[in-house]
Amino acid sequence: MDAISKLLAPRSVAVIGASADPGKTAGRPVAYLQKHGFAGRIMPVNPKAERIGDLPCYADIASLPEVPDVAIVLLGAERAHLAVKELAARGCAAAIVLASGYTETGEEGARRQQQLVEAAGAMRILGPNTIGLVNLTDKIVLSATGALEMEEFPVGGIGVVSQSGGILGSLLSRAAARGIGLSKLISTSNEVDLELADFIDHLADDPATKVIALYVETVRNPARFRAACLKAARAGKPVVAFKIGRSEAGAQAAVSHTGAMAGADRMYDALFRQVGVIRARSFSDLLDIPVALATGRQLLGKRVAILTSTGGAGTLVSDDLGVAEFETPAPDAATAEALRALQTGGEAVLDRNPIDVTLAGLRPDLLRGAIRALLASPSYDALVIIVGSSGLAMPELMANAIRDCLPDSGKPIMAYVSPHAPEIGALLTRHGVPAFAAAESCTAALDAMFKVGRFTAPVDAPPVGAAIAFEAATGSLDEAQAKQLFARFGVPCAAERIVSTPAEAEAAAQALGGRVVLKMLSSTITHKSDVGGVAVGLTADTVGARLTRMKADVQAHTGVAPERFLVQEMVNGGTELILGLHRDALGTAVLLGMGGVTAELFKDTTLRLLPEDEHGLRGLCRAEALAMAKDLKTWPLLDGFRGRPKADVDALVDAIVAFSGMAAQLGERLVEAEINPVFVRAQGEGVSAADGVVVLA
Repeated sequence: MDAISKLLAPRSVAVIGASADPGKTAGRPVAYLQKHGFAGRIMPVNPKAERIGDLPCYADIASLPEVPDVAIVLLGAERAHLAVKELAARGCAAAIVLASGYTETGEEGARRQQQLVEAAGAMRILGPNTIGLVNLTDKIVLSATGALEMEEFPVGGIGVVSQSGGILGSLLSRAAARGIGLSKLISTSNEVDLELADFIDHLADDPATKVIALYVETVRNPARFRAACLKAARAGKPVVAFKIGRSEAGAQAAVSHTGAMAGADRMYDALFRQVGVIRARSFSDLLDIPVALATGRQLLGKRVAILTSTGGAGTLVSDDLGVAEFETPAPDAATAEALRALQTGGEAVLDRNPIDVTLAGLRPDLLRGAIRALLASPSYDALVIIVGSSGLAMPELMANAIRDCLPDSGKPIMAYVSPHAPEIGALLTRHGVPAFAAAESCTAALDAMFKVGRFTAPVDAPPVGAAIAFEAATGSLDEAQAKQLFARFGVPCAAERIVSTPAEAEAAAQALGGRVVLKMLSSTITHKSDVGGVAVGLTADTVGARLTRMKADVQAHTGVAPERFLVQEMVNGGTELILGLHRDALGTAVLLGMGGVTAELFKDTTLRLLPEDEHGLRGLCRAEALAMAKDLKTWPLLDGFRGRPKADVDALVDAIVAFSGMAAQLGERLVEAEINPVFVRAQGEGVSAADGVVVLA
């Protein structure tokens, strides 16, 4: 048995610094272990007590009669490391350190935390600054959370890993009140050793856990987090994460648009999406979504039947589903006929959606018949049942009627409880029907079920090998140098010539033929159009004079007259996109979006993080590059919108893959990189990088 398995299911527990007063924090762990049925050995340690309740109390760790599997350390930060060192010396598998006063308090706390790491040696540490863990599956509570004052908790298939101790207690009590069964809850907090990824990896193998819920403050090790989440996905165990910090400022853009459009929170969106993690948008979603996923039912489409006994509530659900692009079609002819056959009077409206069965709360036979007809219907992929005020009269009859229909189909079934009746919601949830107090929760749950059913673990591109050098350049490259680098890695670039004089510009335009673009060349001024450094639609006859004028315009704006210019073929037609690189603590991401001068205005972008393993960064595969293009709201412009010629998507995919390979191969040397715009021409005509930014370390 490994250390994490022993931590979650110990046969013996030492409680270091235990108090004989169960009202104190230090007295709770022993009291809770006994209260909630721990069957193993409990060994309190306190030199001032001979017994704690009916348990013998030991003077010190050396006096313990056996090596504990796990120890709960209740000492303050100034002494906790001493206990940890003794426990490690005795061979204890893991210690839970509850004390605060570590890195969260500043420099002195960071010193204490390092002291704790050194004291632990090979022994695993949960915490510090943790509230502990709760294993409901095996009746093991290694925690001081006051939520454990409750007498009992529903046991189920949802595992929780939280980087906040207080949130662990909140979820434990909220789930119990709603009849939601949990398996394990772990508070990782400061994560001096064990972290989110360790427990995601463990719960992926836990037969009692079907869904993993995460409360995330930060991901400290993105590569391990990615591997653990993909392991859970391959094991068929969805991961749902609520990430705080959505309003934090994104990384500041240095010289490219990309930084401004790829803030830190969007990087988390990209990471979660790539590893199949469903992001909870509200704290309530962190229970609502897992309870729906834990049913194991599959949502194969987006057509939803709404069975209601109250018209207004039916409209609420229908409207919110519509906003999320779900469909609520009327019943097909055969289903409508089956529903009409149930009607014995004029009180029900059974041939439209929402399907209004006014007396369903009082007529379980009518409710059963309607549910079975809708589940059997080929017109629907899921069913939402609305419990109105009439259901308050006989909640058990209604809950039993719904439960009786569950074996008839594998389609998702959930309930929206319209009156304030939390006891009915809990009753339905315990009966296997996820019940929600908000119409929006039904939508969030169905949307998550739909996404989980369509996630495919990515196939990583092969490693790209060691980084190459690009001459001796450092800092910002000028546009010509940037595009030379892009071309070296296989990104096609527009034809161009570097010039210094009007005569050279005229000769270059003559050689390129047709209309051309004139640009100033500078490694320090990258947003050239802002200072008059770009002119389009020029010819060999006009480009020389325009160069002279451009030199004066740029000098007026910047105080510096440019000496070098770029004459470039003018790309006509096609769709302008932006392709950029962004780095932050989570990793390296490629950004694709609607490009040109309006890139930051529209912000129609998508991100993909480059995978990283022990061999280093890897580029994106073609499937992920194509998925990026299809993510864009403006994807129809590439796909032949309203008779528009289809764009050369294959060439765009090649360019994205090449750009990501460049980012992977250059690694940390490539600080920033951006192509804006990259023109995607008609099918078969390729793509062209028309501008470029590169910053090298």
